[in-house]
Amino acid sequence: MFDLAALEAALAGTVFAGKLHFSAITDSTNADAIAGARSGEPHGSVYFADEQRAGRGRGDHAWQSAAGDGLYVSVLLRLPIPALRLPLLPLAAGLAAAEAIRAVAGLDVDLRWPNDLLIGERKAGGILVESKIENGAAAFAVVGIGINVHQSGFAPDLTTPATSLDLESGVPSDSSSSLGWKAGRRVSRQDLLVSLLESLEREALGLADAAAGVTVPARVAQASTWICGRRVEVHGPQACTGITAGLDENGFLLVRTAEGLVTVQTGGIRAASGGANVAAAGTEKAFGAEN
Repeated sequence: MFDLAALEAALAGTVFAGKLHFSAITDSTNADAIAGARSGEPHGSVYFADEQRAGRGRGDHAWQSAAGDGLYVSVLLRLPIPALRLPLLPLAAGLAAAEAIRAVAGLDVDLRWPNDLLIGERKAGGILVESKIENGAAAFAVVGIGINVHQSGFAPDLTTPATSLDLESGVPSDSSSSLGWKAGRRVSRQDLLVSLLESLEREALGLADAAAGVTVPARVAQASTWICGRRVEVHGPQACTGITAGLDENGFLLVRTAEGLVTVQTGGIRAASGGANVAAAGTEKAFGAEN
């Protein structure tokens, strides 16, 4: 369980101080944050829970949120982020989550566009951003982040095999566990939450700054093995197969297909079977309106 008094002390001086909303059990922290936004809760309000009964990922996929196992948190942002730059928000949140995981668990995270946190080939977390647009800018945005921390087992039929920070922080074992590892430590959810919020505050302020926000696509490309030269299948309304060729300035994924360059604005990607990955040559720019 979280030590709420210690959390408040650790977050003193941040925009989140005095704005923590903890629930032992809730349906969805994103739903809680959206309700808070609609009732006038301020910028920086944080909604987190020990367990979610109806956790959601992108595309209304279910997110398993067992009690005490993961970090389930949603943050309400009220920043003047132009609507055209909102697709950068889940990418910036991914950078914040990767920084926090590295700082607290000592693990490197691979960012799979647009919202997955991978450790190796296994998924350790995900991001769901929901927003309301008024007059061409975000009236509010809710950034939901789920990270597997203490889980030791997962359903066998997941599209992407999963892992947790504890499992990845463990030591090699000759046991017959599904991952071939045994946990050698427990990563602190409390420390991870503090580090995540501190990183997210920096990233969100950067997006509101026109000069700083332009660095997000380049930084994500640097932190990801999926953005350039990876053969992928795109799932969603722009389904296609090709080689990734970078991000445009809005955070949309460029994929070079047999028919030409596609700017993928929504959907998800998976590694494609057949063919080979290539080293990225030049990256062409293509722009599209936000969905």
